[in-house]
Amino acid sequence: MSENKQHGKTLVVVALVVIAIVGLVRHFHIKNFHVVEPGVLYTSGQPRGMDYTRLLYKYHIATFVNVRIPTEHREQNWYNEEITWVRQNGLNYIELPVPKRPNYFPDGPTQDEFLKIMGRENKLPVLLHDSSGRKRVSMLSAVWLIKAEGYSADRAVKVVEKIKEEPVTDAERKFIQGLAE
Repeated sequence: MSENKQHGKTLVVVALVVIAIVGLVRHFHIKNFHVVEPGVLYTSGQPRGMDYTRLLYKYHIATFVNVRIPTEHREQNWYNEEITWVRQNGLNYIELPVPKRPNYFPDGPTQDEFLKIMGRENKLPVLLHDSSGRKRVSMLSAVWLIKAEGYSADRAVKVVEKIKEEPVTDAERKFIQGLAE
C-alpha cells in the first residue's frame, strides 16, 4: 500500500473518532447547566434529546420552568419535544415568561410566581431554563436567592456571575441590590 493511501486512511479514521467524540460530548452535555442549590434549583439553556432523561435520572428534576415568551417558541420543534417529554414522564411544566429584550428583569408578579413555585416541595427540584441559560435565568435565580434564601446582594451577584459566565452589568447589579432592600 502506498504511503499516501495509508496516510489518507489514517486521516479518515481520526476524523471518524473526532466526530464520535463530539457526538458523545454533546449527547451528555446540557447547555450552560449550573447547580444553584443541589436538589432544589438548576439552570440551563434549552435542553435537547437525551438531556431530558439525564435531568430526570441524575438530578431528579420535578419541574421545568421555561422563561421564554410564547413568540420565542410556539413554532419551534424543541417546544413540542419538551412538552411531550414532560407529559410522558409525569413532570410539571410551567411557562413563566420574561422578555428577552430590552428588559430581561422579571417584574413583581413574575418574581412572586417564581417564589411560589420554589416554595412548593412537590415542585422541587426545578430546572429554570431559556434559550441560552444566562441572563433571564440568572436574574430569577437572584430573586430566589435573596428573597427566599436570605443571600446578600453581593453573594447573589457571585452566583449570577457563575450562571452568566461573565461579570454582571451595572443594570443587573442595581436590580439585584434592589431585591435585597
